[in-house]
Amino acid sequence: MTSAIGAFLCPPEYAGPRGLRALGREGTVALEAYRGSQRARSDRRIRSGQAWARAGRLPTTEPVLLVPGFMAGDWSLARLSAFLRENGWRTYRSGIHLNSGCTMLAAERLEARLEAIAERRGTRVRIVGHSLGGMMARGLAAQRPDLVSGIVTMGSPVLAPGAVHDLLGWNTRLLARLARAGVGGTMTRDCVAGDCARASWEATQAPLSSEVDYTALFSRRDGIVDWRSCLDPAAEHVEVGCSHVGMAVDPAVHDVVLDALTAQRASRRAALSDAAGPRRVGSR
Repeated sequence: MTSAIGAFLCPPEYAGPRGLRALGREGTVALEAYRGSQRARSDRRIRSGQAWARAGRLPTTEPVLLVPGFMAGDWSLARLSAFLRENGWRTYRSGIHLNSGCTMLAAERLEARLEAIAERRGTRVRIVGHSLGGMMARGLAAQRPDLVSGIVTMGSPVLAPGAVHDLLGWNTRLLARLARAGVGGTMTRDCVAGDCARASWEATQAPLSSEVDYTALFSRRDGIVDWRSCLDPAAEHVEVGCSHVGMAVDPAVHDVVLDALTAQRASRRAALSDAAGPRRVGSR
């Protein structure tokens, strides 16, 4: 069956996962979600026995915007959001209830959301994006380095967004048919194979400012996208061992995201300190 996704989104050196075997790898999401629920339950038990202002509790100050993947919404990253808040990050929802509409329009709304957060917090924002959400983060970081201090992508096929399992091709065909039938808020054919799709992808290929940190998570067990397409040369690559969908809920991945954000923050502070030069202490 002919793919609904534009051929330019799938360079010849990439090929999406195929068949039931690839989808079978995604079946581990149930276990990954279970581990996530167990960890959340354990964290709640620990917090319930401690005072809110316990010694060592980290204040939530630095902003992080979480962006969900294709056919998902903010609800899909709720556990990650709670985990990051508990570990000293002030998280914000994207406002996306279901990421199934025009990516260009969604990116415009996210840009406005970033502007509001940056103005409110008085600082640039870091973005964590899952799959399509990470690609949107990559485009925004390239276009608005004045708003974005760093990004962490999870299974985002930046190099070949069309190198995906046939299941996603079926989903995009369905959305295009719904759009033709007059259903609003869904991707049209132009969004996945026309000028809109090309412009959206080209935005993710633009060079990043040296002032923007970038960490890309990928999994060789990914049953939805070609894991090689997640290896953006502009990013620091970190391999995880879970399914594509499971990246949103696996506590092991959440730990990696936290480590990436913490490392980005430390690296940026060190760079600022070096730029400021040695401080003179006392007087002569």
